[in-house]
Amino acid sequence: MKYQWELTEEEFGPFYPFIRDRNVTDIDYNGRDLWIADLKRGRYRVNVPVSGEFMEEFTHRIANRVNKPFNKTNNVLEAETDALRISIVHESVAVSGRSVCIRKSLPKVRHTVESMLDSDYCSIEILSLLINCVKAKMNFAFCGEPGVGKTECAKFFSRFIPANQRAITIEDNLEMHFHEINPENDCVELQVSKDLSYTDAIKLCLRQNPKWIILSEARSTEVQYLLEQWSTGVYGFTTLHLDDLRNLPDRIMNMIGRSRDADRLENYIYEFISVGVLIRQHENECGLVERYIDQMCFYDRFEGKNDIYMLLDEGKLVSRLIPGDILKRLMRAGITEPFQCVETCPYEPLDMRFLQNLADAP
Repeated sequence: MKYQWELTEEEFGPFYPFIRDRNVTDIDYNGRDLWIADLKRGRYRVNVPVSGEFMEEFTHRIANRVNKPFNKTNNVLEAETDALRISIVHESVAVSGRSVCIRKSLPKVRHTVESMLDSDYCSIEILSLLINCVKAKMNFAFCGEPGVGKTECAKFFSRFIPANQRAITIEDNLEMHFHEINPENDCVELQVSKDLSYTDAIKLCLRQNPKWIILSEARSTEVQYLLEQWSTGVYGFTTLHLDDLRNLPDRIMNMIGRSRDADRLENYIYEFISVGVLIRQHENECGLVERYIDQMCFYDRFEGKNDIYMLLDEGKLVSRLIPGDILKRLMRAGITEPFQCVETCPYEPLDMRFLQNLADAP
């Protein structure tokens, strides 16, 4: 449950400047040192004193806000606001000292078409192809290591889902902010809890008339139920921890575990996950962190054979070969030039004109 309160300097003390900094994504205190995760600078330690007195006052205020106890018996305290996810672990179990993790999750999209192209996040051809794949109602897996911006990438492409196609998001921590960033869209936002598991939420979706199911992160056996729902003609996004798109089928099969239906489930992966996107980050010569789409592929099952078509690898276009079934879906959506995009997004008209002008340039 998200709580509403004003984020003030008095309440957040030494954490406050970093909460205000738009480039900071995580604020972590380990009982001794304060560590910051920054979109540009990466992860670094700051020499900012955090007193025991402040920690007592801070955790007491948070506990009062959410009306939960915090002591040796109740040694984990969690709270969410519209912009923050706060997790505090008591020193009775965090023997290095009281631990605080604050994850910022803003109800906005960091990416724009122009910023993606200007920062070499991806090329105009790959960006156009991915936008066209959303228009053609394909299922996406956004992959990468923790902290590379998988959810941010999914948030950007969610903006190209038509407003009249109901999207249902499933999250434990509310980071997609689908309604806030797509205010005109028909959407239902589900939050899993001890009373509603991921599996239960996925099963519940079909009774809510979805066109899209967006699972914030595929972690375990619930991915099997997600694939089964996608097999009914529902479309969707999910994110996944992965280091190479070619390993996605094996990764999902390991998540599902041994099954007498292993062959059928592996076929489902190739048939009902259409697009794989892998995001990486690196430090440039100035020591600043840059994120980019490193791999992009299509998964395809045709005439009993499963294939992976790599189009982008190590950030470079390696092929323009699009499998026949994917081409048919693009054609049905009226897309005859997959690597060109003329579709408008109602919330980013300037960005889309920028994209179109580039596409038209000689």
